[in-house]
Amino acid sequence: MGGIGVSAIGDGIRRVNGAPAILVGVWILTLAAGLPLAAALRVSLADHLGQSLAADTAASGANYDWMQEFADQASGIGVTFKPTVIGFGAVLDNLSAFIDGTARPIAIVATASLYVLAWIFLAGGIVDRFARDRAIGAHGFFAACGVFFFRFLRLAVVQWLVYAFLFGYLHGWLFGTFYPRITHEMNVERSAFLTRLALYFVFGLLVAAAALVFDYAKIRAVVEDRRSMLGAIGAALGFIRRNAVSAVGVFAANFLLFGVVVGVYALGAPGAGGAGPAMWVGFAIGQLYVVGRLWVKLVFWASETALFQSRLAHAGYVARPVPVWPDSPAAEAIRS
Repeated sequence: MGGIGVSAIGDGIRRVNGAPAILVGVWILTLAAGLPLAAALRVSLADHLGQSLAADTAASGANYDWMQEFADQASGIGVTFKPTVIGFGAVLDNLSAFIDGTARPIAIVATASLYVLAWIFLAGGIVDRFARDRAIGAHGFFAACGVFFFRFLRLAVVQWLVYAFLFGYLHGWLFGTFYPRITHEMNVERSAFLTRLALYFVFGLLVAAAALVFDYAKIRAVVEDRRSMLGAIGAALGFIRRNAVSAVGVFAANFLLFGVVVGVYALGAPGAGGAGPAMWVGFAIGQLYVVGRLWVKLVFWASETALFQSRLAHAGYVARPVPVWPDSPAAEAIRS
């Protein structure tokens, strides 16, 4: 079981590295999604700073007093500009917001929704490419994206319902009702902290379990050309149940890989630098972290695909034939 899991991770890394265009494409998508928000925030900061002395200190480093003043009067995306956006603090801030379901400005929610929609569109082509483990060309890639887009939209509805329950109801009950109840008579702060940490761990396991099921639902839908997403979810649950050790092992190894990427960034994350070359160095380091994070996400899908094919299919097997463009008259005659 363990050997198969390690083999799937190695195979997944090989498949991702063998399709660099996908990694470059999703990085460009991520960068493009963030640029309009960055431009809007830049305008807000420039309007507030003007030609003041605070502008000079802000350009040479972090001016926390001015940041607090700006945050007090900011609206929209401007409310996100605070000391936690500097360096590794941004990672922790996003993690905290994700776990606790912190509300974000409408501009960020709208951009994130479009970004998720783009990933739903690309998911079919990405998994199809990793499953075939060979180049399929732009036509084959985007044909797979189109075929599975509406299927994955239906799957996304189920995902939304599950995550709405987890973050909308269960999270509130765990930390708003259950946690105060069991810590009501605790006199030791450390005990209350450990209790809260344990609840976060349980909640995280449930979120991870949901993500694992939906990952394999996508993989089974693509590899087996399934049209029913409820059927794909049921098949994913069956596969995970029969291969629990390997499936959980591959997921845990991928999560550890993600932890390594985050840890490396934590060690090298830039602080509040000044304008000029230091600013661009910080930007480059941040983008390297984004690329690493996206690479891990792709390795998740590729290694899970490799594990599934090693158990219920064979490497490179996908039920749906690759469309050929342009179709020759001979091919059309053979089909008819």
